[in-house]
Amino acid sequence: MCYSLTKAREGISKTHNLPVWASCNPYDTRPHACQKRFSVNVLAGIVDDHLMGSCILPFRLEGRTYLTFLQQVLPELLQPVAANIQTRMWYQHNGAPPHFNLDVQSTLDVKFPGRWIGRGGPTYWPADDESDLSCLDFFLWGHLKILVYESPIASDEDLVARISVAAGVIREMSGVFEKVRRSLRRRCNVCITASGLSFKQFL
Repeated sequence: MCYSLTKAREGISKTHNLPVWASCNPYDTRPHACQKRFSVNVLAGIVDDHLMGSCILPFRLEGRTYLTFLQQVLPELLQPVAANIQTRMWYQHNGAPPHFNLDVQSTLDVKFPGRWIGRGGPTYWPADDESDLSCLDFFLWGHLKILVYESPIASDEDLVARISVAAGVIREMSGVFEKVRRSLRRRCNVCITASGLSFKQFL
């Protein structure tokens, strides 16, 4: 399972900075907004007990760049994954315009025949509760965000470095991927019980 998320620092605002009420550093503040805007596209995936990536993609991702990723980078990322898992695994992306590129779809049809999820793919995926059935959405992006944004980010290089470090921290969390699989199974069962309708309120 693989797809991307944009992480950013942005905004120009005239609101006040946020004071931090703590005995250890009573003069600390946290800026509310920043004048310099930067963001990166992060692509990651979870397969079995492996966190693939996090790969940094260009901010303006185009079909050709995404195709290059699928043909050249993805095979390297999947090397630690056992061959019998690779032949059964599914690939999921979120239907952004580069994902809808015809060459991208043809490549996915070859690499994951009948086993990829996305716009124009062989498997329909309802957009409404997608985040509740994707371990990247209900687990990975939230944990990355907590680790990456612990303190203010100085630059896009700092952001990229923090994402890489945070991914390493998550990889080392004991038993984390088994917990993610249990949560995904529970979510699927609740979704089935709700006949595919909205089910987040039952989790």
